[in-house]
Amino acid sequence: MSNSSFIITKRSCNGYLIPSGEEIKLKKGTKVKITQSLGGDFTLYVNGNLVKISGNDADAIGKKKENNTDSIDSSNFSEKKIWDVLKTCFDPEIPVNIVDLGLIYDLQYKQLSSGFYSINIKMTLTAPGCGMGPVIAQDVDTKIKNLKFVGDVLVEVVWEPLWNQDMMTEEARL
Repeated sequence: MSNSSFIITKRSCNGYLIPSGEEIKLKKGTKVKITQSLGGDFTLYVNGNLVKISGNDADAIGKKKENNTDSIDSSNFSEKKIWDVLKTCFDPEIPVNIVDLGLIYDLQYKQLSSGFYSINIKMTLTAPGCGMGPVIAQDVDTKIKNLKFVGDVLVEVVWEPLWNQDMMTEEARL
């Protein structure tokens, strides 16, 4: 999503500088421009920098919080539901979800004695030096934990094999 007009933040909120991943505080009254709004989160242009803010802070920029996983019935387990949630996670610089980017290398799950599921995800990033890695991994962790059948999540960032553009889906390449 691209919006050509600047808006003023209505309250202070946390964000992450792109591409370093450094946590910052956006102050109330800061002039920002939305450059991307995908997966419920926002990428903002702020004073010559890009900043990612969580959808939980949408009201700070005058937007309604979107929960892209609300349409997923998470009461009963299915692997497809996990993949659907992963498709709501985006690299804040690239308007393509992490599944179509080919960043998810492995998804394992097992049912625990409690009846809940333990989910293990191995993922990579488009570049080993990407400072946004922990931010993207946390987004994956948070969204998967929101599924009612999930008891535990482990998101592991791995570097082998190295990611390349051939790992993207055809749609993502377009």
